[in-house]
Amino acid sequence: MTLRYVAAVAVLASVAIHLALWFQGMRSVHVIGPAFLLNVTGGLVIAALLVRWRHPGAGVLAACFGMSTLGAFTLASTIGLFGTHEKWAGLSVFGAATVEIIAIVMGLAIMLEDPEPEVVVPVRAQSVGAHRSDRA
Repeated sequence: MTLRYVAAVAVLASVAIHLALWFQGMRSVHVIGPAFLLNVTGGLVIAALLVRWRHPGAGVLAACFGMSTLGAFTLASTIGLFGTHEKWAGLSVFGAATVEIIAIVMGLAIMLEDPEPEVVVPVRAQSVGAHRSDRA
């Protein structure tokens, strides 16, 4: 269960960074601005699913979110993405990269963890009012 909370916090941290960058001027960039809003919306949904949905698919979503977000920035910083060429500089860049790596690792761990075992409550075959001393 802790893996899910760590992954959700990592995804939400990435969402917060991207939303702050969107407000700081990325909203005016032609394709990247709307992509940041999609990232924020998707991240919020994924974080909620990580906490509420007890399925390995939530881990898949967290890992894919981290890989796609980190991959997009890596493309933007190397060959450029939609006419934008970024640099690996600044706290927001390294902070986002760190939490996205955490989201990837935690998402993969969630995918590989065993499902939570069901708690089986034994049913007693005792009749009402009978005590152990009454049985032979």
